[in-house]
Amino acid sequence: MAATPSSRVVIDLDVPGPTINRHLYGHFAEHLGRCIYGGFYVGEDSPIPNEGGIRLDVVEALKALDIPNLRWPGGCFADEYHWKDGIGPKADRPSMVNTHWGNVEENNHFGTHEFMALCELLGAAPYIAGNVGSGTVQEMSEWVEYLTRDGDSPMVRLRKANGRDEPWQVPFWGIGNESWGCGGNLRAEAYADLARRYATFVKDHGDNKLYRIAAGASDNDLAWTEALMKAISCLGCGRDPKNIFQAVSLHYYTVAGTWEHKGSATDFNLDEYYRTMIKAQEIERVIRGHSAVMDAYDPDRKVGLVLDEWGTWWDVEPGTNPGFLYQQNAMRDALVASVHFDIFHRHAERLVMANIAQTVNVLQAMLLTDEDGALVRTPTYHVFEMNKGHQDATAVPVHIVEQPAPYDLDGRSMELVSASASVKDGRALVSVSNLDPVAALDVVLDLRGAELREPVGRLLTASKPQAVNTAADPGAVAPVPLGLEPEPRGLRVTLPPHSFATISSAV
Repeated sequence: MAATPSSRVVIDLDVPGPTINRHLYGHFAEHLGRCIYGGFYVGEDSPIPNEGGIRLDVVEALKALDIPNLRWPGGCFADEYHWKDGIGPKADRPSMVNTHWGNVEENNHFGTHEFMALCELLGAAPYIAGNVGSGTVQEMSEWVEYLTRDGDSPMVRLRKANGRDEPWQVPFWGIGNESWGCGGNLRAEAYADLARRYATFVKDHGDNKLYRIAAGASDNDLAWTEALMKAISCLGCGRDPKNIFQAVSLHYYTVAGTWEHKGSATDFNLDEYYRTMIKAQEIERVIRGHSAVMDAYDPDRKVGLVLDEWGTWWDVEPGTNPGFLYQQNAMRDALVASVHFDIFHRHAERLVMANIAQTVNVLQAMLLTDEDGALVRTPTYHVFEMNKGHQDATAVPVHIVEQPAPYDLDGRSMELVSASASVKDGRALVSVSNLDPVAALDVVLDLRGAELREPVGRLLTASKPQAVNTAADPGAVAPVPLGLEPEPRGLRVTLPPHSFATISSAV
């Protein structure tokens, strides 16, 4: 019998790195398919328990993740959304057509007040994406005033007439979305000028200090990022770039096939599995490229990089509306998430926020729901929950000094081991994944600089990478205890194929 492959991971627990911003564990909710209606929002008259129409079991499930922020209303939808249509009595709100996602009618029953109530229930910071594509500077400026201004003004009076006396805290504001595509099909320089203009009128009111995020590039489009960085460098004019916008965004999806034929979420072979993990790991190269461009204009790293759309994208489930982007979520998706988080942690000095697409019933969702009241936690949900201890922790160096040889496919390589670690409040959290879909892995965690006291291991795996959770079997993929064996310099764990594990301990 062949020996089990092995790996040694050196972790320097006493060498502090950058803080892992909790907002790297952010989420995204667009008016798309059943993310809002039938997901977050069921209406006040629904037999499903709700508060103001907001589904309470969804809220409770997400609160267990310590969800730090929620991005809304899009996505592509943001650039055709006019916020004044979504305030006031629901019966008086005009409807619209959601031309991007299914060409269905949107009744605007879930609007600004409902979103802010959702964020309050979740304990999450709001991240609002404003309308640059079909909106106006005045419209965006007035939305900020409506939300965040105190005292007396036209928009304050309108907010109070709609039942909210006190202003909200809204820390994050997006200046449009995918302006190179669905947000306007603009050239980089044209959008950069627009972003400067819009951001000028998206003002701080009172003690609400906005973190303005310019709509950034897709994948490897470094020229788009450079155009934005040139725009805020002000070409030597001496103005502080933080007074224009404070971050630029980036979108990156893990698509194993082509955009026309992405592949199935559940019916895939080993080659498709490997292609998926290779694509997931390539996000590190993409982040490094954009960071290098930003470093040239912002060596002190005052401007943040925000990956506000990421995740897997598969063909929709058979029999569902192709515009609703409903897909199942397998163990493979969970490993895509674990790999991304390890990479995020390594780049936490520049990468300050990330938002998975999307939270409920769309793309790589945390939760799947149905109209009968069922709620399913996906395998990806469990990675977020197991990893939540990394939020606002101090990243520490991780060196994978021994591991099986990379898997090569079509001239591209895939590392079979992924890991990261952090320390916060006297506790260490180590995350490690065995990405090999067929072989178990013995891992020695070589822990240096501190001793672990009463470590606890948790394991997420399944009978096969295609395994999913359903309403009939919601626990098919769920965390279980992981056995830990002491080693002279740390711990030894055995990871099954296609598995993710965390080890938490006082130090």
